Amino acid sequence: MSNFKITRVFSDKTGESHFAEIDIPLHPSGPIGSLSAKYRVENLIFRKVSPDYDFEFHNAPARQFIILLDGEIEIETSLGDKKQFGAGDVLLVEDIDGKGHRTKNLKPIERKSIFITLA
Repeated sequence: MSNFKITRVFSDKTGESHFAEIDIPLHPSGPIGSLSAKYRVENLIFRKVSPDYDFEFHNAPARQFIILLDGEIEIETSLGDKKQFGAGDVLLVEDIDGKGHRTKNLKPIERKSIFITLA
């Protein structure tokens, strides 16, 4: 069995946001590769942001996966921890309450991503 690694952004009981690494278990599924368990989802949203995107501290509008299609971003937690992410990275953003996180583009390009809100 192998794993698919993603980064989680979440708030603790005091409202501070944090990062955590999550391993999604994958199970062999024959010639189609290895698959995770199914997730119930609510919406799929395509998104583009401007090259100068720098969004101050905010909460996620819903629990959601974010799949980065291109570009690079930096996310900062309320405690000042920063991580960089690029094309192909997957995030699970769950800080719908608390102090939130900050997101900014690191490359001067129009960046594309996909949001998948969880049911």
